[in-house]
Amino acid sequence: MHRKGNDMADICITAPGFAQSQALATLLRARRINVHSGYQPTCHTLIQGAPVTDQRALVEIARKLGAKRIVIVDGTAQSYEVRSELGGRLLRVSLPQTSLVPLRDAALMMLADLLAAPFGGMVAADPASGALLDMARRVARFDVSVFINGPTGSGKEVLSRLIHDASPRAEAPFVAINCAAIPENMLEAMIFGHEKGAFTGANTANKGYLRAADGGTLLLDEISEMPLALQAKLLRVIQERVVTPLGSQAETPVDVRIIATSNRDMEAEIARGTFREDLYYRLCVFPLETLPLAARPDDVTVLAQAMLARHTPEGAAAPLLSPAACEMLAAHDWPGNVRELENVMQRALVLSDSALIEPHHIMLAPRSALIAGAAMAAAIGANAAARPAARAA
Repeated sequence: MHRKGNDMADICITAPGFAQSQALATLLRARRINVHSGYQPTCHTLIQGAPVTDQRALVEIARKLGAKRIVIVDGTAQSYEVRSELGGRLLRVSLPQTSLVPLRDAALMMLADLLAAPFGGMVAADPASGALLDMARRVARFDVSVFINGPTGSGKEVLSRLIHDASPRAEAPFVAINCAAIPENMLEAMIFGHEKGAFTGANTANKGYLRAADGGTLLLDEISEMPLALQAKLLRVIQERVVTPLGSQAETPVDVRIIATSNRDMEAEIARGTFREDLYYRLCVFPLETLPLAARPDDVTVLAQAMLARHTPEGAAAPLLSPAACEMLAAHDWPGNVRELENVMQRALVLSDSALIEPHHIMLAPRSALIAGAAMAAAIGANAAARPAARAA
């Protein structure tokens, strides 16, 4: 979300006396959300500890502050629950009181995720991620090309969207294309567009991704997979700010900010001759680097809980990570980065039938054969138990 000034608090905690208020503020500030204790001249979300004796007065205060949401938190509840009133403008949150640290308190992490949702950005808690968020928001204000390097599954596209959303181009399109996922013979037409009849099968014209992103941001994901011939054509677009679709002689002006990403060592790619040096330096006006998940361990549990909520079927309550499950996740080295973590959380949802994710629900390596074998053994045992009863009958 693009913020037009720093004079507005994102969130005001008007009753900071409830037990988890400081821990909640810590989680939110790690995502670079502006949290203030007490009333501020303006704010987006007003948090009030329960009980509330005069709801009408609270709503009036929120109206005067320009708050779009009121969140009433009962910090002494037995279980986590969210109830919506006034068309979603008032939320009542039941929050269990615990002595857990914030990164082991799944209910608190869920509340932080709920509160952070309107402000976009990355789910994060590690200082290294916070520093990256700060730099991304700084570069977002300047209309320069950005090159994001980092391992697969480390959040390069999420960071790209954050830059777009925090930029003056936020209201214009954000268009992403994965250069590694599109066949080479189709990539040129998809990026630069084509006229009707430009090639066999071109039954209609297509303006292409560059013109679709006009005024906004074009993400070229895994650009190191782009063929050299297309690299030369892209370089001209960046230099001249015009695009020539396939089958056309006419140049069309485009105003696009380009963000490029790669998981490769670009200097090595340039030395091998697989990537143009002049294009790289045109794209890499400002370099950013995403870190592997193992290098930002405080992100693990907040990401895991957010993923559980994201993949829970609509209308169902998302399960919470137990403290033991949090410890188990934090101890893993995550060679597959965020994508591996997401797979593990989706498996946990399949394996759990309760409101709590425990360590035995967490399958850190795919063991489908073992699971199938266990299910078959259980079925054989059930059939064997049923035979004597059938004979007796």
